[in-house]
Amino acid sequence: MTPPPTEGVLYIVSAPSGAGKTSLVKALLKNDPAIRLSVSYTTRAPRPGETDGRDYHFVSRDDFGRMLAEGEFLEHAEVYGNFYGTSKGSISRDLNAGHDILLEIDWQGATQVRTHFPRCASIFILPPSFSALRTRLAGRGQDSEEVIERRLAAAAHDVAHADAFDYIIVNDDFDHALQDLVSITRSIRLETARQMNRYAALFDEFRRI
Repeated sequence: MTPPPTEGVLYIVSAPSGAGKTSLVKALLKNDPAIRLSVSYTTRAPRPGETDGRDYHFVSRDDFGRMLAEGEFLEHAEVYGNFYGTSKGSISRDLNAGHDILLEIDWQGATQVRTHFPRCASIFILPPSFSALRTRLAGRGQDSEEVIERRLAAAAHDVAHADAFDYIIVNDDFDHALQDLVSITRSIRLETARQMNRYAALFDEFRRI
């Protein structure tokens, strides 16, 4: 089905913790300002350098529960004891206005989003190996050894769901992985249905010849 002329593209990027998803997404957004990052809600505390409203909307568990009860979330999940959720109304408004939106969420959230937006493009980021993932998590210096082990255990479960995504990128070399990510976003914009809408006047001009 041909999308409406103003419909934006919804990108989903998921990965196990430590695979480099956040760094890749930040580089993509810098490379392509036309893509907007959806800011999720979370009950976890801000990490060093994070800003409320830019990285996440940091809310209390009570506020999160109220929003959930009122049906405000497109998707939500509990990850490592904290809750995360995406505003349904915000995503719909942005897409209808023609904006391209990127969601940084886990595989559970991606599954929920696909039921509401089946035309979304989902991308899974893989680390090059399990040992490399362990090294990256330890190198961040943010988590205790117990938390690192828990994240590693969860990584295998995350990777088991990679085959549900449209694209898979292995983040072995950062620059190469970024090129892969940029290539995906560009190719989706060139899909026939989207180009037919985007250049409707041009196609009409040739039809009149």
